[in-house]
Amino acid sequence: MVVVEVQPEYGYCVLVAVGSSFMLVWKAMKVGHLRKKLNINYPTMYSTDNNLFNCYQRAHQNTLENYPTFLMLLLLGGLQHPVLSAAGGVVWCLGRIAYATGYYTGDPRKRTRGMFGYLGLIAMLYSTGRLGTRLLGWY
Repeated sequence: MVVVEVQPEYGYCVLVAVGSSFMLVWKAMKVGHLRKKLNINYPTMYSTDNNLFNCYQRAHQNTLENYPTFLMLLLLGGLQHPVLSAAGGVVWCLGRIAYATGYYTGDPRKRTRGMFGYLGLIAMLYSTGRLGTRLLGWY
């Protein structure tokens, strides 16, 4: 039987998860503010005539689409490598902010400013993979 102990450093992963929720709220507020300014009423998800609004909405929506994977990798990978996973989580969040600010220019090509966030995702993926192999006794 393999026992997984939660290391004290796992607290960093928990704090990154909490911090990431503030990033989501910030993005939601940006969309909400622009929605009000442009008079785009609910439940309209995307505008048929305002590409800037669509860029704001898409930046938020894309992060929501990737958020479950982020949390899973952060919290599971953190059981094996809490500091590496937490650092990866911070990099991912900063990448998502850079992604959004690029999108907020109205030029969707500028969203690639946040591509460095994938380095954080790779770190968390590695940590989670190591947890899986450890649990299976493969190392």
